[in-house]
Amino acid sequence: MDDPAQLSEYGKILIILLIGALLVCATIFLARLISPKKNNPIKSATYECGEDPVGSSWVQFNPRFYVIALVFLLFDVELIFIFPWATVFGQSEYIAADGRWGWFTMIEMAMFIGILVLGLVFVWKKGDLEWVKPNVVLPKVPVNIPNSAYATLNNKAYQLRDYAVTEANKEGGKNVDEEPRSAPKPAFKPRFKKPE
Repeated sequence: MDDPAQLSEYGKILIILLIGALLVCATIFLARLISPKKNNPIKSATYECGEDPVGSSWVQFNPRFYVIALVFLLFDVELIFIFPWATVFGQSEYIAADGRWGWFTMIEMAMFIGILVLGLVFVWKKGDLEWVKPNVVLPKVPVNIPNSAYATLNNKAYQLRDYAVTEANKEGGKNVDEEPRSAPKPAFKPRFKKPE
């Protein structure tokens, strides 16, 4: 690189970044310039699965989602560092130059993974990886029925009848009283609003 008129590698990266920023700004400016600006209440309304929004959009959100997402992101990003470590420090030229190089990098990565495991154990013990679990409380109703009566009912053997097979079908003939069933009517009929 004796010729000062040539760009360095950093100069090429700078030009690529400038061109990228220029293209992004140009497309945003063109979209703002060309797009129609006829706002109306229907166009400005919140769209949620084709339904009219009801109530405020400010609702309480469980912060555990954020905690678990941040913990996942933290460990995921830190584990990504293992891949470049394995490609750089696993080269045979480095190990051939000094035999201690492999042991040094192995101890270094063991320390890194050990810190990650300690962090995971800390988060686990703190309870940040558990969802909020409701306390299931069985309802207790004061009744005067003794438990032996319940035990008698539960332990009794009952004869079950198969309702899928009727007496007429067992004999091979069809029941004359049965009428062919029509398809059930839908429970609701969807109504769509036409835009005004």
